[in-house]
Amino acid sequence: MPIFKHVFVFSLLFLLIACGDQKVAEQDTQDELMLSGYTMGPIVYSVKLMGEKTEVEKLQLAKQVDDLLVKINRQMSTYDKTSELSLFNQHQGQDSRSVSKELEQVLAESIRLAQVSEGALDVTVGPLVNLWSFGPENRAETVPSAELIAQKKAQIGIEKIRLIDGQLSKMQDNVYVDLSAIAKGFAVDKVAELLEANGFHHYLVDIGGEMRLKGSKANGQSWVVAVEKPIAGTRAVQKVIIPGDNAVATSGDYRNYFEENGVRYSHTIDPKSGWPINHRLVSVTVIHPSAMTADGLATAIEVMGPEKGYEFATANALAVYLITKTDDGFSEQATEQFNQYFAKSQNEQ
Repeated sequence: MPIFKHVFVFSLLFLLIACGDQKVAEQDTQDELMLSGYTMGPIVYSVKLMGEKTEVEKLQLAKQVDDLLVKINRQMSTYDKTSELSLFNQHQGQDSRSVSKELEQVLAESIRLAQVSEGALDVTVGPLVNLWSFGPENRAETVPSAELIAQKKAQIGIEKIRLIDGQLSKMQDNVYVDLSAIAKGFAVDKVAELLEANGFHHYLVDIGGEMRLKGSKANGQSWVVAVEKPIAGTRAVQKVIIPGDNAVATSGDYRNYFEENGVRYSHTIDPKSGWPINHRLVSVTVIHPSAMTADGLATAIEVMGPEKGYEFATANALAVYLITKTDDGFSEQATEQFNQYFAKSQNEQ
């Protein structure tokens, strides 16, 4: 399900030098490097890393990152009608099809998370996402009829896809898989693996707000991340965290929505009801070693709502931070596993 998730980083000040669709940005010291560009359509990515490289090596690394992201987009995009995933969605028939190892990895984790979350995360929810005008079909922003919602719900269910030894099949012809709740996190993980393979062990990777961090900045200080205050039209800080060598993913419903007759309809669709979520949990931040897993968990918990989401996070010993809207502002909840990541002083911010 398409999710607008945003976490931003302090003090990423740099001078950009254009390089095709990518940018290589030099920092104040010789061993700092910033790469940035676009992926998955309008999504901005940035990579900040430490290590000395020649100009040729910098450009080569930038191209490797860009090529990797192009590859993932061609595998998993629902906006690209020729992508590997789109071709599977268009396929009529229940015969199995071989999938790439990358798509297999994301689907396997999607299925696992669907099972542990009891369907709160369900990557077959695409027909409902499209019906509610948040998918690639560009439907008019209007509330669909109960009849249409019921028709689309009949297509939904993780049990309607089967993945065995790299072979993917659908149990009914109109099954439609949408990986936008987990694919960005996967892309973050793959970029981090690429950096490690190139000898970089101090970096921050950010793709559309999903992050993975390791090591430290050039001055030896830890990476510092700010969780955004969940208010549309602002860029205020709600809380500052120091995630260490981990990934960070945030899911929120306060920026991507439409209104009809004074009612706001969130882009986050509950697969069970077929309707946008309608509760007061407005932001979920998850810290986990895997950006892919953190991405999927943030969405699942956002769908669950504040009470069930917190219970799920606690029962599974997850590092999760929730912000819930109240009549007077916001309330916050953090699991025991998350508390260790809060910045403890102004000096750490």
